[in-house]
Amino acid sequence: MMCSLRTLFLKGKLPPACARSNVTRSIQAKATFATGPRQHDTTLYELRTYAIKPSMMSSFMQLANENLHLRTAHSELVGFWSFELGGMNKVFHIWKYDSFAHRIAVRAKIAQDKLWQGNFMSKALPMMDTQDNEVAYLVPWCKLEKPEKPGIYELVSFQFKPGGPAVWGQAFRAAISTHVNTGYTKLIGVFNTEYGLLNQVHVLWWNENADSRAAGRHLAHEDARVVAAVRESVSFLVSQRNVLMVPAPFSPLK
Repeated sequence: MMCSLRTLFLKGKLPPACARSNVTRSIQAKATFATGPRQHDTTLYELRTYAIKPSMMSSFMQLANENLHLRTAHSELVGFWSFELGGMNKVFHIWKYDSFAHRIAVRAKIAQDKLWQGNFMSKALPMMDTQDNEVAYLVPWCKLEKPEKPGIYELVSFQFKPGGPAVWGQAFRAAISTHVNTGYTKLIGVFNTEYGLLNQVHVLWWNENADSRAAGRHLAHEDARVVAAVRESVSFLVSQRNVLMVPAPFSPLK
């Protein structure tokens, strides 16, 4: 009915007042469906994954350990990890920026930093097979947490059907919340990709060790609240994968 009224108005066959009223209601209804929680915070996170040549992994980590302070002089490092399970010879690191303008300014400065370029980049690049990056925001209902003691980290990546958080966000949040409420794991952050593979969310979890994580997962799978929430969320899911990561000695997140 709404579309018909709008069409009649556009053809000049409907009184303007009536048309405006119905078209307005139609637009409002669509807007309610199309928008989710608005991203007000300009803070963004760059998620970088480097594949290191297998024979060079130890040398790369040593080089990073000795020189990463040159890079963190320019912007904030959230965390730096090496893959333990779910992938091999890869490192994953997260950088925080106030805005895209801030990132551009930082990238320009590090390109001119002779110590960083000479001591690290010139030596590190030959050790790498590939580099990949994504830009993401923390979802509006999550803040970045920091564990009280060292542990291991699980990065779970979800690929959802097109439509964005307005379509799958509420069900996904419910699924994450039920896992948090079981208490077996600690949520560090939930990142929604802005540049990279769209409709992708990365969830970073902390556990004391791999065994406590495994035990907690078994308990969660027997929790009716978790099962119900996950069943709702997976109806929007295309794929998911996870990796277990170990924090580097110089990582702010231990």
